[in-house]
Amino acid sequence: MRRSTTARLFVASALGVALCGAAVQPAAADEPDVDINVTIEELDTPGALTLTVAANDGVTLIEQGSNASARQFTGVTPTITVTDTRDPAEIPAGSFWAVVGQAGAFTPVGGGTGFGAEHLGWRPRLLSDTTTGAVAVGEAVSSVVDDGSGAPAVGLVGQELLVSTANAADETGSWDVNADLVLRTPVDVTAGQYTSTLTLSLFDQS
Repeated sequence: MRRSTTARLFVASALGVALCGAAVQPAAADEPDVDINVTIEELDTPGALTLTVAANDGVTLIEQGSNASARQFTGVTPTITVTDTRDPAEIPAGSFWAVVGQAGAFTPVGGGTGFGAEHLGWRPRLLSDTTTGAVAVGEAVSSVVDDGSGAPAVGLVGQELLVSTANAADETGSWDVNADLVLRTPVDVTAGQYTSTLTLSLFDQS
């Protein structure tokens, strides 16, 4: 990485004080000037592959679509952004990256028996695409309490949210994505408030 040089100019001010009636000499009319110049180079900051999540207060799932076979609760994740500002020439050929989501078990507030992350499904959705290449959202997955959509009924256990589809060196840019969340439980699930954590991980396979 190119070194950056910072130039600092310190200016000192001197205060002259006349003591014991000493005379203050007037400044000479022909005092010379000194020009000060500095060139500040742009910082040579290396690019990076990053994952960010929009500010949020968590996701509260609302009951919607329940029927005689299942209780169903839905919501939407905050916007998730992947940005790749790396120099394509510095990315090894054949590299790719992926964002993977993993939900934790749903545990009841106050203690008790909960249920697993396999009851939560999602449907990723690409919101914006500012890029030199192409990426793809991961496939939708359903709760193990199948919703009849045809999506794999495996739950949100290590599922891809967004992936680069070819050589990462061809896909620098920025992408926004979110996902519809659908929690489906048996109809006899114990009433109460449950909490879970969705962990998003960005894997760079270089």
